[in-house]
Amino acid sequence: MDTLPEWIAVDWTPVRRRAWAMRGDTVLDMATQVGPVETTRPAEALLDLISGFLSDSAVDVMTCGTLGPVGASVPCAPLSDGAWSVDMGDARVRLRGVSGLRQKQPVDLMQGDETRVAGFLSLNPEWDGVICIPGEHSRWIHVSAGEIVSFQTFMTGVVAATFLERTVPDARATRVDGAAFVEAVADAIAKPERVMARVYSIHAEAVLDGLEPEIARARLLGGLIGSELAAARPFWLGQQLAVVGEGELAQLYVDALAAQGAPAALADEPRMTRAGLATAWRTLTS
Repeated sequence: MDTLPEWIAVDWTPVRRRAWAMRGDTVLDMATQVGPVETTRPAEALLDLISGFLSDSAVDVMTCGTLGPVGASVPCAPLSDGAWSVDMGDARVRLRGVSGLRQKQPVDLMQGDETRVAGFLSLNPEWDGVICIPGEHSRWIHVSAGEIVSFQTFMTGVVAATFLERTVPDARATRVDGAAFVEAVADAIAKPERVMARVYSIHAEAVLDGLEPEIARARLLGGLIGSELAAARPFWLGQQLAVVGEGELAQLYVDALAAQGAPAALADEPRMTRAGLATAWRTLTS
């Protein structure tokens, strides 16, 4: 890397870690680790992730996610707890981080998505509504007057990956048939109690009748996302909506909402993550 970073942004999860070498808001370079990290060696894993960005001079490293603690309870501003800090034992690194948020009723927590909300609000000031952040876990977050009012987390992404592997493994790498997806979403919203039976029916039809993989995948994902929409209806119905994500999954959530007459703007998740970390970094260094 020809230019030294002014600071380093890190998004840390148990299954994926991303780091960006930053100069202001400009990305100079990026590094990614995929797969679980040993819980007893997070410091070593972090240094390994950002090693290519380090020099002899100390640099600020601003992180969000499961590397740090869970702090304030909602309702509160997404960055209300300021930043925590840890001595890494390495003079090159000044480690700071954004605390996660908790909710008392129903009991819930987020570690990382508060930063994405902060990034979205920094780029969309005075925005009120509901932000959906799909992924391994999907999260619906009600935002008003610059605060996170409430949120709810669903395990849809994990369940979908498991079901695809066990019921229709040939469908994992196929595209999704749009019409079959929208139909499955509507069916699941109308009859969410039937979704688990529908999942096995997809498997049975694939085995017995050679159901096309793109139809099987569309029905499975549509059923699971539709059942989530049924449960999250109080969040999205009649609200201004944004989906913060990337790739196929984020677009599927946008399509599912649009089919229910609830249009949602699509915002790039890595950009929102970096914007949130930049907001936290500027607050710390101002």
